[in-house]
Amino acid sequence: MPLNAKEFAFKAVRLLNEKKAFDITLLDIGSISIVADFFVICNGASRIQTKALCDYLLENLPEDRHQLLRLEGYQEASWILLDFGDVIIHIFLPEERTFYNLERLWGSADNIDLAGSLSISSN
Repeated sequence: MPLNAKEFAFKAVRLLNEKKAFDITLLDIGSISIVADFFVICNGASRIQTKALCDYLLENLPEDRHQLLRLEGYQEASWILLDFGDVIIHIFLPEERTFYNLERLWGSADNIDLAGSLSISSN
């Protein structure tokens, strides 16, 4: 059975956590934007790790309902964006994430508590 957008976003969060991404955030932007329903935002410690996180997602996320529409930033690997339509995943180096500060930009979005629901730590 295909995953809905929220289940797909949670699956991405779990996969990122497995590969040691840190500062994982899940924003529900569906009520404030037509861009997507969810943003998954995380950090990798290095360009090698950001690419590894991206590769791991592409290998393990189900494509039955959520096909990758766009992949940007893979070569530079400081901000990799995976656009699955209703779920957009941002993988940052820490300095890039601080500079762009998507959480502030989308400040009125609901920040879903991952620590309570998935035992995700911010490392």
